[in-house]
Amino acid sequence: MEWSIQEIARKVGTTSRTLRHYGDLGLLAPSRLGSNGYRYYDQDALVRLQRILLLRELGLSLPAIKGVLEGQRDTAVALRAHLRLLEQEQARIGRQIASVRTTLHKTEEGTELMAEEVFDGFDHTAHEREVTERWGREAYEEGDRWWRSLGAAGKQAFLGEHEAIARDWGRAREAGVRADSDEAQEIARRHCAWLSSSSKEPSRSYVIGLGEMYVADPRFGKNYDRYGDGTAAFVRDALTIYAGRRLSD
Repeated sequence: MEWSIQEIARKVGTTSRTLRHYGDLGLLAPSRLGSNGYRYYDQDALVRLQRILLLRELGLSLPAIKGVLEGQRDTAVALRAHLRLLEQEQARIGRQIASVRTTLHKTEEGTELMAEEVFDGFDHTAHEREVTERWGREAYEEGDRWWRSLGAAGKQAFLGEHEAIARDWGRAREAGVRADSDEAQEIARRHCAWLSSSSKEPSRSYVIGLGEMYVADPRFGKNYDRYGDGTAAFVRDALTIYAGRRLSD
């Protein structure tokens, strides 16, 4: 199935001129040109246009979007990463809505407001206390500075890399790969390199503790078990072996 440039422009709420401009920039090539010179777009083009629009909403310029698209050729991985960003934003906005409703209700009723209720959802520090308790205040502040410095494209790339790693963990477990095999240990190496994106190489105890948390805490385990039950445990075992062999405290 395919759609004409006019049909796509109408559905998106933009103009044919804008879509042609995307094409001229190398962002969105038509799937074919009709005998009348009209541009037509197939399903793959629609998916690419969706990615362009999502990145535009994050505030990226068109040249930056082109760089992101060229660097993330696996569409499914890229969309999963963006979906996670959208879900996080949805949760944050949901907290803001609940906060404003509470403020409105208590204001109308004349009851006392709590600062925690008024400002819930207006920052990204929901895990501040937990990270501080687990790894110390310095670890939280370092990670917070790094995350703020990434920008929208950097955040998506970081999440996209984790998505690819998690998918490979699931494939390896499904294939019956052993946790101490070369294949699993290579994924573990990539996983630890991903963990070190925000700081220096992680310590042995940190990686082993993180692996245990993947199994013990369903909030983290679901990131891996959605690729098949038992994947989180497989990740833990492989990371524990890698940390024991390759990392130091």
